[in-house]
Amino acid sequence: MQNILSLGTDCSRWKLSLFEILLLSIALGIDCLVVSFSQGLIFNSNRIRNSFSLALTMGIFQGLMPVFGYLGTGLVSSYVENFSSFLVFIIFFILGVKFIKEAFEQKEDTICCIGLKCLISMGIATSIDAFAAGVSLKLSDTALLLPALVIGAASFLMSVSGFWFGNCFKNFPSRVLEISGGLILIGLAIKAVI
Repeated sequence: MQNILSLGTDCSRWKLSLFEILLLSIALGIDCLVVSFSQGLIFNSNRIRNSFSLALTMGIFQGLMPVFGYLGTGLVSSYVENFSSFLVFIIFFILGVKFIKEAFEQKEDTICCIGLKCLISMGIATSIDAFAAGVSLKLSDTALLLPALVIGAASFLMSVSGFWFGNCFKNFPSRVLEISGGLILIGLAIKAVI
């Protein structure tokens, strides 16, 4: 439990710095921003309530998923400890490539809904990558509390921003955001093995 809350004392493995945690949070928040942007394009009524509901859902799911990934990895960490830097590289690299690949894929039309069921579905869909990031946090011996809070807060803020950008700018290039998020994750992957 102390390892989860502390900043960690084992210097033999690479730990994410505050700046790298911020970069990771931004990369993970890109999905929230893009989804919220698409919802912002749709909604003309109850915008404040819809933007807050969506952002709160995104922030909660993005903040909780790294916890699940981190704790789940803790159960098997002794078996993979010797390969941790390589596993962190693989996870971040695959996530980065996935973000870039998805930027060039045809998107389905967004369904116009912000009911509870839809919010939960969008929260889960956008936070799967955060689960994998939690695995990487554990394998890199980075404490959990600060990254989980920063990831959740960044996702909340990016979701609110995305929703209101969607209301203001009808042709904002979401592809650029997804590619940027992918490049950030690939950069963190390379840093893990240098």
